[in-house]
Amino acid sequence: MFRTLAQLISDPTLKGGLAPDPATTFAIHPIQLSRWLEEIWAGGGVASWPQASATPKALGDPAVIDRLKLPDNLRDVGLRSGVRPTSPATTQPAFAGPPALGVDLGPLPWEHMIYPYLVESTGILQIMAEVVRRYVVGETLPTPSVATVAWVRATEELFFRDPPLFHVGGLTSQLRPDAEVNRRNAYWRMFGCDLPHPPRGPIQGQPWKQDTGPGANLRFIELWTDLLRQVWVGIENDRNQVGANPTDPNYVGYLCQTIGELLRLRRRGGLLAREEFAYGAMLSWFHLTVEFDTAVVEDLSAGAGGTGGNPADRLAAIGTRVGIVPPRHARELFELADLLSPVLWFVELDQFSAPANAELLYRSFGTPNPPIRATMNRIIDLWQSATGDRIKDSAVTTSRSAGGAPQAQPTRLPTPTSSTPRFNPAVPAPLGPNANGASAAHRP
Repeated sequence: MFRTLAQLISDPTLKGGLAPDPATTFAIHPIQLSRWLEEIWAGGGVASWPQASATPKALGDPAVIDRLKLPDNLRDVGLRSGVRPTSPATTQPAFAGPPALGVDLGPLPWEHMIYPYLVESTGILQIMAEVVRRYVVGETLPTPSVATVAWVRATEELFFRDPPLFHVGGLTSQLRPDAEVNRRNAYWRMFGCDLPHPPRGPIQGQPWKQDTGPGANLRFIELWTDLLRQVWVGIENDRNQVGANPTDPNYVGYLCQTIGELLRLRRRGGLLAREEFAYGAMLSWFHLTVEFDTAVVEDLSAGAGGTGGNPADRLAAIGTRVGIVPPRHARELFELADLLSPVLWFVELDQFSAPANAELLYRSFGTPNPPIRATMNRIIDLWQSATGDRIKDSAVTTSRSAGGAPQAQPTRLPTPTSSTPRFNPAVPAPLGPNANGASAAHRP
């Protein structure tokens, strides 16, 4: 959400295509940012999309927004955010009258849970947490500018202390006191995935997998990888009008339907809605920090060429400062996070379950919306690079194997083999030095 706010500051209508303004975003007082999140939550997000109203499946139960938001008059009068900067900030922006930025545009959909999972998989949270810690306890980093001091204060207030009482993002308590364990629990339940790095601090075992019962989508990666392979088969054969065409839109639609059902199972009754909103906002703050040459990036001599640089390069340079090395595939993960979030929202909303709509994922020849196909092609490239799963090679090998023309899809969904190990939530996998017990089949 904070990347959206940076865009709104430059372009309040989101129509001009202007560059985001992270400097002004980070100059806003943290209590205003906290209240702005309450205002955005009340807008309903994806639950207010026209696609969601036609098939009321978003967030498990869209009523969760109204039941958990602050009362309208309290939020809009006594606890307004006042977030509406009118010019680039050289000082703290003034408290403005209503409406706050974005509130008057209708619902601003927040990121799917896949976004915070992929961004956190880059190691950005551990690296930037160490930056904040070092700035507040000593002088082992280069002297900060005032803008960096403001960023450090806002970051610590927003994400490394308990949020204000009764805040929609208040996800720690005496019953679940560790914020990192809580995030890992949400990722595990939604995707059957663990983060590829061990947790910070003295956490014994894998408590985020305890007491989840059957509520973990252990088949998500299996189904998602199969979907990517089938989409690649479709892309390869898009213009094939002569020879045999193994593309099967019915099976592609079936995989989308099955993935959507898995994800919606975890949302019944509105479960994980607050977690998704809060974790997406949190990781967007750190993503925005390294997306541009912001004050903290420049103070740490981690610049990467202004708006043309890559966030993974900045993150690697900052990691060198604090002795934490991000994974080699951080570049792919940052880009995947942006691309996968809207795709999974549409999968959850059953937009690709019908065979005719499933064809949009791979067809460009004679299709009115080929950007969807271009997005899927890019996702396949990045996923293959990040995970090592040979999505394209597998499709080619299958189509050229001996013994006659193979089927375009298996007669039933594949079952795990020894090459695709799965976690048993009741029996935590042993922790490795880097993988935290997560298998390659369950993480990008």
